[in-house]
Parts: sequence; C-alpha cells; structure tokens
Amino acid sequence: MNALRRLVDELDPLLHERGRLAIVSVLAAVDRIPFTELRDNLGMTDGNLSVHLQKLEEKGYVSLDKQFVARRPLTSCGLTKGGRQAFAKYLEHLQAIVEQGRGRQRA
Repeated sequence: MNALRRLVDELDPLLHERGRLAIVSVLAAVDRIPFTELRDNLGMTDGNLSVHLQKLEEKGYVSLDKQFVARRPLTSCGLTKGGRQAFAKYLEHLQAIVEQGRGRQRA
C-alpha cells in the first residue's frame, strides 16, 4: 500500500464526517460553547447536533455539561483533551496528505 493511501485510510472516520468535523472545528477554537450557539453557528437542527455530539461524547472527544441558569436548562459543549489530540492528529494527517500530493505533482 502506498504512503498516500495509508494516510487516507488512517483518517479518523468519526471526525471525517462533515457535520462532526464542523462541530470539532468550532469547539477547537473555544473553551466551551452553549449548545444553542453551536447549533445556530452550524445551522443544524437540535436533533442532528445532538446525535453528532452523542457520537463524539461516546468516543471521549466531547464533554457536555448540563446545568440550570436562571431556572433554564443550559447545555455547554467542549472538546476534551483527547478530543483536542484527535483533532490535532486529524489535521496532521490532512497536512501529510497534502504534502504527499504535492510531492507526486513534482515527480
């Protein structure tokens, strides 16, 4: 198997899905963000965002904090240390794929 194919195959499939990649990209830029703000920024429905967050939480990439503020429920979302590491590794893989592609164009 060539190096480029190996890099592509090693991309984290959980993060590679478009919706989850968008979620993790937003969360990487902040400490925590309210669920509703994340939903509105990404243009997702409550249900769609909830399903993606559940999958990310099951893998240990995201933490959800549910509390009440002024008697109203507030769910905040953030990347865990493992989530930040997984996203950094994902970005490194993408960069390596780009570099491999550039190397092939020069050859």
